[in-house]
Amino acid sequence: MGEILDPGTSDGSQELSTYDSHWMESYGGCDGVVIDGVCNTERRTAENGYAPLNMEPKENYFYLDLPFDDLNNPQAFATRAKVIPWADQPGYAGKATDKSFSYMKNRWVRLKKGDRICYGQVQDAGPNVYDDAAYVFGEDDPRPANTRFNVAGLDVSPALNGCLKFSQLNGSQDRVDWQFVEAKNVPEGPWKEIVTTSPVQHR
Repeated sequence: MGEILDPGTSDGSQELSTYDSHWMESYGGCDGVVIDGVCNTERRTAENGYAPLNMEPKENYFYLDLPFDDLNNPQAFATRAKVIPWADQPGYAGKATDKSFSYMKNRWVRLKKGDRICYGQVQDAGPNVYDDAAYVFGEDDPRPANTRFNVAGLDVSPALNGCLKFSQLNGSQDRVDWQFVEAKNVPEGPWKEIVTTSPVQHR
C-alpha cells in the first residue's frame, strides 16, 4: 500500500487495501514521494522515527500485509473463525459471517531481522496469495504458498523496511522472522506514534 508496486498485475495497485477501498485517502496520501504524478517509495531513517518525509500520515506508518484475506477471499472467509487463533476472543467472537468485520485488520506483528526487532499492524493482504492459512497460522514454520517475488510471505511498509534495515528499498531478498503479538505486549517505540484503529471501510 501507499505506492504503485506493479500496475501491470491484478494486485499491483497499492492505493487501496483489501480492508479499505480508499486506503490512500484514509492514510493521508502517498506514503513516499510523488515524482511526475507517481507515488514512489522513499528510504526511512531513525532520525525522525521512520516517519514519512513528505506527508502527514493519519494512520500507523508501520504496517504490513500477510497472505490471508479474511474478507474477500471465499476460502479464507469461510474458514477464518476456525483457523484464526483469536477468533473466539472478546471483540472477535460471533463475527464469522459479518462481511464488514475483519479478524486481521489492525492486528500487531513482531518482526525480527538479525538483531533488529520492530512492530507493525496488518493493513492489507498478500502478496499474491490470499488464503495461506498454513503459513499465517500454522505450526512448524511452514513456507509460504506464494511462488512469486522470491517466495515472499509478506510485504512491509517503508517505515518497517527502514526500521529492520532491509538491504533493498524495493527488493525481495531480505528475510525476517515474525509472529503475532497482543496489543498489550507491544513495547513503546516509533510504531506507537500513531496506532490505527479504523474498521473495515468499503465505500
